Amino acid sequence: MLFKIEAMRDSDWDQVKSIYLEGIKTGIATFQSGAPSWEDWNKGHLQACRLVARRENDIMGWVALSPTSNRSCYTGVAEVSIYVGERYKGQGVGTALLQNVIQQSEESGIWTLYCAIIRENAASMALHKKCGFREIGIREKIAKMSDGTWHDVVLMERRSKVVGVD
Repeated sequence: MLFKIEAMRDSDWDQVKSIYLEGIKTGIATFQSGAPSWEDWNKGHLQACRLVARRENDIMGWVALSPTSNRSCYTGVAEVSIYVGERYKGQGVGTALLQNVIQQSEESGIWTLYCAIIRENAASMALHKKCGFREIGIREKIAKMSDGTWHDVVLMERRSKVVGVD
């Protein structure tokens, strides 16, 4: 199955949102209980480094970055959000998206990519490790799902070897 990694367009939102909702249903992808509006999602993510895996008109997965702080000293640090549609898992979509966003983030001057993954999401942790992320800590019972279930999150980061190394 061939696909291309391309910049996310505003018109991709319905499919991006649908994939996000699939992630929410798993109970281990995010603590969110619903998808935001396009306007809120757009405000919360960097304009650069928004990518989709596309096959013809079908979005298979997406990745985007959000700032970790509004303080200028953290301009080069961003949090990764990555979601792959259920029917496309295990086909290299996540790896392609993450590798491409790493490259684009470095081209944009980002020296650290960060993520907080619900501990039960072993597939996401494996994907991030495969792409050069390392575990930096665990936050125990940091948040709970809408059903009241508490979860730990595993903190992972990838430090650039080309940006911020001086």
